[in-house]
Amino acid sequence: MEMYAVHKEEFAMSDEYHELRTKIHDRLLDMLDLSLVDTLSRDRLKQEIRAVIETILAEDGFNTPMNYDEREALCNEVQDEVLGLGPIEPLMRDPTVTDILVNSYKQVYVERYGKLHITPVRFKDDAHLKKIIDRIVSAVGRRVDESSPMVDARLPDGSRVNAIVPPLAIDGPSLSIRRFAADPLEMDDLIALKTLTPEIGELIRGIVQARLNVLISGGTGTGKTTLLNVFSRFIPEDERIVTIEDSAELQLKQDHVVRLETKPPNIEGKGEITQRDLVRNSLRMRPDRIIVGEVRGGEVLDMLQAMNTGHDGSLTTVHANSPRDALLRLETLVAMSGLNISHEAVRQYISSAIDVVFHLQRLLDGTRKVVSLQEIAGMEGNIITMQEIFSFEQTGVHDDGMVKGRFRIGGVLPRFVERFKASGIPVPSEMFRTPIQLEL
Repeated sequence: MEMYAVHKEEFAMSDEYHELRTKIHDRLLDMLDLSLVDTLSRDRLKQEIRAVIETILAEDGFNTPMNYDEREALCNEVQDEVLGLGPIEPLMRDPTVTDILVNSYKQVYVERYGKLHITPVRFKDDAHLKKIIDRIVSAVGRRVDESSPMVDARLPDGSRVNAIVPPLAIDGPSLSIRRFAADPLEMDDLIALKTLTPEIGELIRGIVQARLNVLISGGTGTGKTTLLNVFSRFIPEDERIVTIEDSAELQLKQDHVVRLETKPPNIEGKGEITQRDLVRNSLRMRPDRIIVGEVRGGEVLDMLQAMNTGHDGSLTTVHANSPRDALLRLETLVAMSGLNISHEAVRQYISSAIDVVFHLQRLLDGTRKVVSLQEIAGMEGNIITMQEIFSFEQTGVHDDGMVKGRFRIGGVLPRFVERFKASGIPVPSEMFRTPIQLEL
């Protein structure tokens, strides 16, 4: 059985096989009535495609010997080529895959459970990969070619796509897909995954309900958007929420939500709508909460202004390696707004706008952790002061390679406890007075 599996994989990856699949695909397009494609259901279309493929395989010139499993695999791949994203379509159906990284037509990696793995998947050549990229970006009204060699797009299921082609990509077209679960993780899931503890979960609930302004920081793939979704679950149903994103990823469960997304420039380089434009516009939409998926430019100034002028309870994320770095990055992004504001004034503005900073980190074993909660305590001279409410400390590695460590909560009574009391939110003050260590 093992020898057969190896033979099957070798056949599937051979040049002969790719040549056969291409010939069948081209012949299929000649025989298939493309005018019926949009009128048939997906299942019926698959049946029609399979019937045509069987007819093609019976023709002279397509007499490649194949067993039943190989014929089934070929039919499925040709169906994926016509209806989906070609060779990577099976990866899109795999719920354990969170990232699909196509480095070149013959090298495809996936991320599962925080770890990268190479796959046997490959495209026929650069032209084949470019065709799949064109199919993705054209569906959302964008294009990628030599004059516009980089593009961000979004698949119908919400997955985020980035493509870059020559001359910028030296070794041929490259494609990166960040997938999002159809059913996003909830607080209970994060607790089960030990991303945080039940005590921290209750603290998050109180922070959102007390309308504190929250900044979530972390590196790429640490789970910032996932945590932002979890935060949003605790926003009351009677509040109006406006979300602003470069590429819509947030999956809010409330009914009263207005979702805004940026717009890239057209072929003439005109018509661009930036996050900063959307943040400014959102202030005229009577929002109770503003959620910016990620601040990465001059829009951070408008976001801080909103937080400082009555839009309490706003949420956003930023790329950073630590809570302190997150504040420094905010300061840098404000400078990108083009206004001549002194560093002292910017820091004062940040310290009065942001209440708490949650920092996420992906550890060596691929797991994500909320490793720190820092409260902004104000200014001391020219420095923004912070106090750590809880932290995660790694103490070693288990025999199976999983990280072991502990959450340390308490020792510092947060200033926001008064906000909790004023909002009628139960305050577990004993949790802060006596340090608690929770082992993992």
